[in-house]
Amino acid sequence: MKDDILSAKRGHHSLKGEAVQSGLARMVSQGVNLMLRVGYIAILARLLSPSDFGLVAMVVALTGIFDVFTTAGLSSATIQKDEISHAEVSALFWVNILVGTLLMLLCAASAYFISGFYHDPRLIWITVAIAPGFLLNAAGVQHAALLERNLRYITLSGIETGALCAGVVTAVLLALSGYGYWALIAPTLVSPAVSSLGCWIATGWIPGLPRRDADIRSLLHFGGVVTLNNLVVYVGYNAEKVLLGRFWGAGPLGLYTRAFQLIGIPTATINSAVGAVLFSALSRIQNDPARLRSFYLKGYSIVIAFTVPITMFSFVFAHEIVTIVLGPKWTEAATIFRLLAPTILVFGIINLTYWLLIATGKQKRSLYMAFVIAPLVITSYCIGISFGPEGVALSYSTALVLWLYPHLVWSLHNTPVSVGDLLGTIVKPWIAGMAASAGALAVQHYLGPESPTLLRLIAGGTVLAGIYGFVLLFVLGQLTLFRDVLLSFRREARAGA
Repeated sequence: MKDDILSAKRGHHSLKGEAVQSGLARMVSQGVNLMLRVGYIAILARLLSPSDFGLVAMVVALTGIFDVFTTAGLSSATIQKDEISHAEVSALFWVNILVGTLLMLLCAASAYFISGFYHDPRLIWITVAIAPGFLLNAAGVQHAALLERNLRYITLSGIETGALCAGVVTAVLLALSGYGYWALIAPTLVSPAVSSLGCWIATGWIPGLPRRDADIRSLLHFGGVVTLNNLVVYVGYNAEKVLLGRFWGAGPLGLYTRAFQLIGIPTATINSAVGAVLFSALSRIQNDPARLRSFYLKGYSIVIAFTVPITMFSFVFAHEIVTIVLGPKWTEAATIFRLLAPTILVFGIINLTYWLLIATGKQKRSLYMAFVIAPLVITSYCIGISFGPEGVALSYSTALVLWLYPHLVWSLHNTPVSVGDLLGTIVKPWIAGMAASAGALAVQHYLGPESPTLLRLIAGGTVLAGIYGFVLLFVLGQLTLFRDVLLSFRREARAGA
């Protein structure tokens, strides 16, 4: 990349064409990644014990705070800025490297504190071992941001999938060889190393030396706000793991974290597939309110259409999902999984509002909201902690459901999108989801608990998907909407080709 200005501007047709291709690439890659993650969880759950998972979760719950600072919000700053120079990106790269180095040293230095906090000496070397991952991640932040900025999600998706595969294969081989919880630590080093290397090769961009004339103060300010927002949210959404590890130990924490990770896969997959592409595209059209609203609502309608049935499926078939994916020894996690299921829908609704705020330069509002969310969910953990993992799961889900409507009102205030716009996209999928859940429960009751677990899951899931699709598309008349969206995207993609 030469020292010229990298413009993020695109024509109307070009933007939609690239966005469609990027969105499809993300959906395909996230589908593959979903299978890899589920397979990874299923295999390691059978090879390792809940205590193994709990030990690593104890460390990650605390050191994950450092991970928030890895990008320093500077990847979002690179993507969001309309025009950016080679000197500016180079300066941001070296800031990321500096931050990554500091985080690596801080993580290693915190080993004895973490071990003393949980009263377990094994945590010392676990903490030291994961420390280099922060620097490995930091090395690829700006290269990945350049790929996102130019909507090169086909390339980026391939890199992410390759990095995930490398981590999964390493973990499984170590687990089969009897290395226990070390199998969970290896991917934290292997995956970021492969990802950063892949991004360097794909971009072909070599950062220049830091220059004093590169004015990045506005970018650092943007990144600082985003990082603080992520930090507050991280603390809010992970404090329960620290509490469970401290007061209930590795075993119960292992059960909770496996259920939490499993229930979080749909949210992470959908958000990764749609959110990042939406952010890149919305950043390009942030000064065109009408176009932004139309583009945003189309993407939102697709997300909700998939999120609702996934939520219903997870709630109704919690026992079957946990038994098949994690194995019989994890059946205690099924109740936790079911209690956490409502969070899939909540995050499906609110996650995309975050991308809207960041893309339109309202990152401070998102930060202020985080300062409200974090105390709310931490209070819920304190209420539920005396009842163990199940109590925490119930109180957490309840707090998020109660927060949902105030979140929408606050986040959409003075934006081109109204609360009514979003609620209009949610109502019909919700009605279809309730009807589909009733059908799935009927199948589950008909087959009975004595029938094979896999049969109940497949039969019930098929009925749920069939009823949901029929009611949503035909009874509630959404077929025309999704057909129009698909045809519109296809026309734009051809025009942008």
